[in-house]
Amino acid sequence: MKAKADKRHSANPGKITWQPGTVLSPVPAVMVTTVGNEGRPNILTISWAGTICSEPPMLSISVRPERHSFKLLRESGEFVVNIPDRKIVRETDYCGVASGRDHDKFHETGLTMGRSETVKAPIIIECPINIECKVEREIELGSHSLFLARITNVQVSADLVDDKGTLNAEKAAIVGYAHGHYYQLGRQLGHFGFSVKKN
Repeated sequence: MKAKADKRHSANPGKITWQPGTVLSPVPAVMVTTVGNEGRPNILTISWAGTICSEPPMLSISVRPERHSFKLLRESGEFVVNIPDRKIVRETDYCGVASGRDHDKFHETGLTMGRSETVKAPIIIECPINIECKVEREIELGSHSLFLARITNVQVSADLVDDKGTLNAEKAAIVGYAHGHYYQLGRQLGHFGFSVKKN
């Protein structure tokens, strides 16, 4: 994080007061696919994304208005959140720095367009998890606008689902993002509820 400390010692031992900033990490690195009225799909890599509701299943993404995908999101009201793995981390980064106004990112990266079942935006076949979404609300916040969306369908790579029908996402080598760097998720430290589980 490149923000500067306030150079004030905190009331707590060993702490320094830091200016307010986007220090929450790690966050997901996801590839959002959109398509607008002109019909050419685009890929935008973002890290401001997260689950916001279980019933109904919903997530949110935050996008800067100057990004090409922002216009496409408003035109269509739909998008797909594609979760990349370590094998396509270079393509993931490229789609975050190149603009869809000037680049056909599917063509330039070699990523494969697949068909969504509930929205017009394509999925990215190479991504192990694809989450189809329809925007329900947009909130202008400042540097970004927040799109609250309902999850309308999920596609997953078949090799992540076991014989019992359980999704084993940990097999996907999913990529996270922390303070300007990409990381592959690593060693499991526990599972939900392990702190109170009786042996």
